[in-house]
Amino acid sequence: MLRKIALWIDERLRVSELFASTAGHTVPASAGSWFYVFGSGTLLCFVLQIVTGICLAFVYVPSADEAYTSLEYLNYQQPLGWYLRALHYWGSNFMVSIMAMHMTQVFLFGAFKYPRELTWISGCILLLLTLGMAFTGQIMRFDQDAYWGLGIGASIMGRTPLIGPNLVHLLLAGPIIAGETLSRFFTLHVFVIPGLLIALISLHLRLVLTKGINEYPVPGHEVRKETYLEEYESLLKTEGVPFYPKAIGKDLVFSGLVMLGILFCAAYFGPKGPQGIPDPTQIRAVPSPDFFFLWIYAALALLPPYMETFLLLTAPVVGIALLLVLPFISNTGEKSARRRPVAVLGVLLVFLTLGTLTHLGTYAPWSPQMEAWSGNPTPVQYVPGRSPLELQGALVLQNKQCRNCHSLGGEGGLRGPALDGVATRLTRDQLVRQVIQGGGNMPAYGKNLAPQEVTALVAFMQTLRPADVPVARDSAK
Repeated sequence: MLRKIALWIDERLRVSELFASTAGHTVPASAGSWFYVFGSGTLLCFVLQIVTGICLAFVYVPSADEAYTSLEYLNYQQPLGWYLRALHYWGSNFMVSIMAMHMTQVFLFGAFKYPRELTWISGCILLLLTLGMAFTGQIMRFDQDAYWGLGIGASIMGRTPLIGPNLVHLLLAGPIIAGETLSRFFTLHVFVIPGLLIALISLHLRLVLTKGINEYPVPGHEVRKETYLEEYESLLKTEGVPFYPKAIGKDLVFSGLVMLGILFCAAYFGPKGPQGIPDPTQIRAVPSPDFFFLWIYAALALLPPYMETFLLLTAPVVGIALLLVLPFISNTGEKSARRRPVAVLGVLLVFLTLGTLTHLGTYAPWSPQMEAWSGNPTPVQYVPGRSPLELQGALVLQNKQCRNCHSLGGEGGLRGPALDGVATRLTRDQLVRQVIQGGGNMPAYGKNLAPQEVTALVAFMQTLRPADVPVARDSAK
């Protein structure tokens, strides 16, 4: 009876033919390798994100007043709500990581070359959309991290010449971060970006079916536009196997391991946040992004002030452009990584740089040290022999939290330059100007300090020098 029903449905929907032309399509036998499992692993993570996201949407309230409360409800009151949030969070982490490995494998295997240029380009756009999903998902927590992280993102966007303010208004749905901002990001996270992802995944899979899966690269076997298609068709006829059931085995094993990894991480580590109700009156100086954005966070924080705006506006554009034009720059020739040492060194350099920056981003030694003003007393060597005015300046330095960003005697923040020896680098007038007007990464304190406090602070800073080194002097005098 069930067989008859299945045949009746198949006669009308042609399911078996559709399955044979997709899951059963012919692939090179060499594609049944562990190197080719990352694409299916990424797709599994995306399906998991859709399922868990739909479940979360039944409870989550996308309003400034209720978002935080609904997450607290999921964490502590809804049965297994915390685990559902953890699955969604760790599924996102796994998806970004596996997609990065997939892109790396495609690059090293030369699968971006003719005739798979569009397959590569669609994959690059999918990676950007996945990062967009991750960023908007972080905003959905609408906690202190999300609030101040979004503020930093808006300030970066605001540096764009001519259209910066308009972009910020478009991003935040207004001049400030408010309820409309969360509503806009909810729309992006739940409707716009997933819709674009589904459309591009469909296109990507269609390109894989029409242009085929890249064969395992053999050193010395180069891609030539005149002969490649014939050679590929010949390869499929002599060594081709159906993806299902011949080549899918390792994909299923890897997908199972990925699923087990997500289930374990969700159970052991739990969900992330929310970390405090978003409150613009409480300044969180070190908003912590999710791990796949830590390298950007670290890179921006380490940039010299004079390079920040230039690199913020040019580096992303140049990087994305290079990815998109890569299949046209290197369209033919050698595929094997063994014959492409520059490509291998480039991948190693990228991963070493990203890994180092990500590690630095986990503790951000350059960021303001918020307990420095109270936890670290003024070093004793800077107290004896000071006049009452200079001692008053030391109190101003401590009470105004200058040491959150500036170290003194090896203690304090590293966001700004150390104050030891500052009197040898800046004259009195330069110190006054820097304190009042700010500059670089330093905000202006002219409205926060009384004139007598500025005088005392500068008097104390002029004592911060080795005993045998004179203070800086204006060369024009």
